[in-house]
Amino acid sequence: MAHARKLDQGKASFFRRENVPAKGYTYKDYLSWGEDVHCELIDGIPYMLAAPSEWHQWVAGGIHSQLRVWLDGKPCRAYMAPFDVRLFYEEDNSDKLVVQPDVLVVCDSKKLSDGRACRGAPDFVVEVVSDGSTKKDFVTKKAKYEKAGVREYWVIDDEEVYKHVLVDGKYNVTAYAMDKDLKVGVDILPGCDISFREIVERQLRPEPEGE
Repeated sequence: MAHARKLDQGKASFFRRENVPAKGYTYKDYLSWGEDVHCELIDGIPYMLAAPSEWHQWVAGGIHSQLRVWLDGKPCRAYMAPFDVRLFYEEDNSDKLVVQPDVLVVCDSKKLSDGRACRGAPDFVVEVVSDGSTKKDFVTKKAKYEKAGVREYWVIDDEEVYKHVLVDGKYNVTAYAMDKDLKVGVDILPGCDISFREIVERQLRPEPEGE
């Protein structure tokens, strides 16, 4: 996820709940805040994105790099946050949901045609759980991704990988215990297996001793 930044007083006012319009903010409003505001917009309400931990970046970066290598020469493309996803895109920018998945894969190049966001559902999304994001990743975003038609959604914490695959409009979930020998196949990318060896080995390394 993107690093949070200190906002000037004017921009900070957008995030005070008492200042949010009754109908919520739209993507048009979101664009007006400028590139120095890093947040997600969920049902018209903005949520600041905290700076990710080192472990979070290691996991997301490792998965993204494996996807990039596997997708080389193929039509689908892999991206990392910060990259806006407008799940319920509206031509007039009236949509009220903008998320920034940790990792995503988009196979329809038309959804990337404006050069600044994915307009519509990605094919594959990965969220790495951070402090305070558990409910958002497992409940709020899961529901939004399911409704939007994201075909596969993974949630990763430090113990398990939760793989959600869309079947008849609903997610079927399988949990995998984190282990250095774990490889999880991406159903929407037949033949693509994500290895968790480096991720687990990183967890098992002793912390450096203090001075």
